[in-house]
This record gives sequence, C-alpha cells and structure tokens, in this order.
Amino acid sequence: MGGEVLGDGAATAVTGINDLRSAQPDQLSFLGNPKYEQDALASKAAAILVSKKDAPRFDFTRIVVDSPSAAFGKISALFAPPPPQDEPGVHPTAVIAPGVVLGEGISVGPHAVISAGVKIGARCVIGANSFIGENSVIGDETRIYPLVTVRERSVIGARVIIHSGAVIGSDGFGYDFDKQTGRHVKIAHTGFVQLDNDVEIGANTTIDRGRFGRTHIAEGAKIDNLVQIAHNVTVGAHSVVVAQTGISGSTQLGRYVTLAGQVGLAGHLKVGDRATITAQSGLNKDVPAGAVLAGHHALPIRESLKIEALTRKLPELVERLKALEAKLEGQPPA
Repeated sequence: MGGEVLGDGAATAVTGINDLRSAQPDQLSFLGNPKYEQDALASKAAAILVSKKDAPRFDFTRIVVDSPSAAFGKISALFAPPPPQDEPGVHPTAVIAPGVVLGEGISVGPHAVISAGVKIGARCVIGANSFIGENSVIGDETRIYPLVTVRERSVIGARVIIHSGAVIGSDGFGYDFDKQTGRHVKIAHTGFVQLDNDVEIGANTTIDRGRFGRTHIAEGAKIDNLVQIAHNVTVGAHSVVVAQTGISGSTQLGRYVTLAGQVGLAGHLKVGDRATITAQSGLNKDVPAGAVLAGHHALPIRESLKIEALTRKLPELVERLKALEAKLEGQPPA
C-alpha cells in the first residue's frame, strides 16, 4: 500500500481484516473518520491504517498511508473470497429468440429471456430469470444479476454491473389530463436508456426510458439501490447517486456530482459539475458547479446549518423573549 509501519508490528502476521470494534489480534483495521477514534484506541487489531495527519497522535501499531479508506479497500480485495465462476454457455431453460447475437464466452442463466434483435458482447453474464428486451445492445464483460429487466432498445456499455431487481427502460411517468373524460391519458415514451461503460446500477433501482431521445447514465456513474431516475434525465460521468434518491424528468447532472441518500430533485433542473446535495435535501432550482447544498429546500450548506442551529434554540429564545416582555411591562416573569 506504500505505507509506513509505526510501532512493534513489523513481525506480526495478519490473516484477516475487520472493523475496529470486532478486529482480533491477527486482523487489520482502519481509522477513516475521527469520530471512531475511541474505537481505534480500544481496538484489539494487530495494526490500524491511519492517515499521516493522525499517525503522531497514537502509539498503537499503525500503518501510515495517504488514505486509510482507499488502502483498506485494496487490502479487502486480497482477503475477499474468490468470485463465483460463471461457466460459459446457455442454460437449457433459457429462451433465446432466433437471430440473437451472443459474444464469445457468454453465460446465460436458467430461465433468462433474450428477445429478438438483441446483441450481447463477449464474456457477459446474464443472470437467472432476467429479461432482455428487443433490439437491446450490451457491451463486453457486462454482468446482469438475476431478476433484472432490461426493456426494449436499451443500450448498455462494457463492464456495466446491474444488480437484482433493477428495471432499465421502463415507461416514463407521463400523462395528460383529459377534461372531457376526467381521466389521465398515458403519454407514449418512445425513447431509450443508455448506460455507458463502467456504470453500476444498484438493486431495485428503476431508470425510465426517454419520452423521445435517451435517458443517459454516463461513464463510471454509480447508482445505489432503490433510486428512481425519470425520463430523459442525464447523470454525468463519475457521479454518485445514493439510495432512495428520486430525480424527476429532464434534469441534468454534471460530472462528479454527489446526491446523498433520499435527495429529491424537481424536473428540468441543471446541477453543475462536482456539486454535492446532502442527505434528505429537496431541490427545486438549478445548482452551480461545486456548490454544496442542504435542507428541504436546499440552501448553501452554511446557511442551512445556521438555520438548523437557531431552530434548536427556539424554546430558549421564546423564554427569554417572555422574560423581556414581562420586564418591559413591569411585571415579574411567570
């Protein structure tokens, strides 16, 4: 990891990894957040990865690295169990339409359905009970886990990962209200979804196809579980969208944007590159590049935190106000 060992652990054998509280004397852990400092001090770990800034404050055996979290991630891969081996071939219960193009080394699981006109690249994995709709295209080395639905005309790049329960290319949520009949009339959505290379889509996430044109998830974007992305949304390259976030139609996210958990975005907004919207924020206006916003009607984070701090003091302020009013009126406070 390019780190430096401090303490007496140079001859210690490390046979595993664990969190600070659970680590045993033959395991490695890491301190990535100052709020876990007490856990680090009490830990039984053989050694703990720490940052250069934190290293002088401790005397336990530590490995000093630039980023403890990133280093621990690499070390975790060394101890991870081997990934499941997917045998190339098509399971006899899979249903594959005539003329489908399957790349070299592909694995198609039990009861998967691959519709007419589909093209799938080399070394892809199509999990059990998954559905690939007509005329969809899937790039090399993409993994589609069991029970995924990829609707018609979807375009999926190379090395994409789609977790179970995800639905790619469902109808957009669009209706016109007919005053004469008093009914909502469904609007046809004739577009498609495009997932670029190295995108990952979490379990039970839904991405609607465009009303016309595309809904676009750009290269390297990471979408968590239980996210809703509406028609014609653009998620910029290497952006991160965390669980239970909802993005309304035609909103555009720039590159390296972060939407934390349970963020809600109105439609037709533009969020600039490297902007961050903190958890449970609601957004109804455009966001400039690099901004950090928070709150139910998302405000600049310093303003939002100030309002929150003042709100907590309201009971105290009310009592002080009553005392001042009583004093001005010449009466003793209640």
